[in-house]
Amino acid sequence: MAASSRVDVEEASAEENPRVLEPGAAPFGNFSHYSRFHPPEQRLRLLPPELLRQLFPPEGPAARPILGLDVGCNSGELSVAMYKHFLSLRDGETCSDASGEFRLLCCDIDPVLVERAEKGCPFPDALTFITMDFMSQRTRKALLSSFLSQFGRSAFDIGFCMSITMWIHLNHGDQGLWEFLAHLSSLCRYLLVEPQPWKCYRAAARRLRKLGLHDFDHFHSLNIRGDMANQVVQILTQDHGMELVCCFGNTSWDRSLLLFRAKHTMEIHPISESLIEETERNGLRF
Repeated sequence: MAASSRVDVEEASAEENPRVLEPGAAPFGNFSHYSRFHPPEQRLRLLPPELLRQLFPPEGPAARPILGLDVGCNSGELSVAMYKHFLSLRDGETCSDASGEFRLLCCDIDPVLVERAEKGCPFPDALTFITMDFMSQRTRKALLSSFLSQFGRSAFDIGFCMSITMWIHLNHGDQGLWEFLAHLSSLCRYLLVEPQPWKCYRAAARRLRKLGLHDFDHFHSLNIRGDMANQVVQILTQDHGMELVCCFGNTSWDRSLLLFRAKHTMEIHPISESLIEETERNGLRF
């Protein structure tokens, strides 16, 4: 397939030019120029711009803002692009009321990348960037609770997990992946997840070996493997009380964009018929 070929080319490029991407220095996926190889536009073209407005219709003139959590934001290019996309803002356009409509907390484990994201963010009132190890319970609870308390909330409306599951899995094992998805599902009413396929695991391990570095501790002992998109679906739906709402299709690097929601959310905010019809016209599924 053409998509698979492009993925192979990108992975080969990363291996042949390790100093460009510094893969050995990015054991958590914290590449310094990630968006050069996986541009935000390739994901956003699959997502309806009105998605958030459809999932969270305004409830009167004093509607509270939609709260989003972006885990593994890197240097913020995708976070900013998602914000503009879902608010239908053109390049260079700002909206004085936008920060009251959608607030996005973006976190990454790499403080250098977070600092770069803060400096380059054109919407500082709406996007908050913090350095955080999501797998550290004490840090996670303190920082996320602090943000949510500003809005009198106990959970996020939607979480974004874009190509992060593999790095959690490689560094924390099967149990770590299960716990990561458990924490996310408990924190968010909806989840948009882009799992890396298994071939990306092999490529990540290969890069480390090529640089003469120690392999990922858990790579050879992982029992959760194979069709990783399906594995993530199984964990979230069977173990963590979520249901798969929609698959928006695959990116050009062959990764699925999967939307989940907590089962109790359906009773409060059912999916609108217009979004279902539009998605089905595009050949996707609910």
